[in-house]
Amino acid sequence: MEKTISLIDFFKILKHRWKLIVVITLTAAIISSIISFFLLTPLYQASTQILVNQKNSENQLDYYLLQGNVDLINTYSVIIKSPAILQKVIDELELKQSVEDLNEKITIISQENSQVFSLTIEDPDAGKAVAMANMVSEIFQEEIKGIMNVDNVSILARAELKDNPIPVYPRPMLNTSIAFVIGLMIGIGIAFLLELMDNTLKDDQDAAAYLGLPVLGTIEKVSRTQSMEEKGYLIQETGSETLEA
Repeated sequence: MEKTISLIDFFKILKHRWKLIVVITLTAAIISSIISFFLLTPLYQASTQILVNQKNSENQLDYYLLQGNVDLINTYSVIIKSPAILQKVIDELELKQSVEDLNEKITIISQENSQVFSLTIEDPDAGKAVAMANMVSEIFQEEIKGIMNVDNVSILARAELKDNPIPVYPRPMLNTSIAFVIGLMIGIGIAFLLELMDNTLKDDQDAAAYLGLPVLGTIEKVSRTQSMEEKGYLIQETGSETLEA
């Protein structure tokens, strides 16, 4: 038997299955909150800004020199994440991690036609992230002079440790909100699935549609107490006796 669901049926299903929907939605939100707050390791972010700029011999800015500095940023991004820089950072800070591990924590962000790029490091320890970001920038500034034979790197902004650092990952409130919406959608979907799979006859309309015959009459369910009162009986609580009116 095929079923078509109208808007009224939609709200009837929601009303009938609201407990199931609420349970699934709250369960998804609670699980997401527990995972975000207690199971996932928070990551803190620290960033520095580095300027690539060099003046010509006449102390005047040259367009082609500026464009060359912009193009160098791609090369500098590779050099920053190379063992020549990162191994010195590990030695200076006495880090217990490999060059590959430190490399994965570093992100270089540059804008088109800009001589400034950002160096960002993520770490479970906010203080260590700040120290690593500053140390990588400082060592890069010193080592690039010998590697490229240029002196066109300046640190515009150093990373600073805030009083109450906020992790960039995970975001418990965002994760919980997303889980709440997903749980609500899953709950509604399961409610409709159960409704579509339910082949029982719930009312006279279902019976008429299933049998293909008109409904001649219906019999309402009457409780035993109501039936006795309609027949003229008066029930009094006098032990186990029943008195007739």
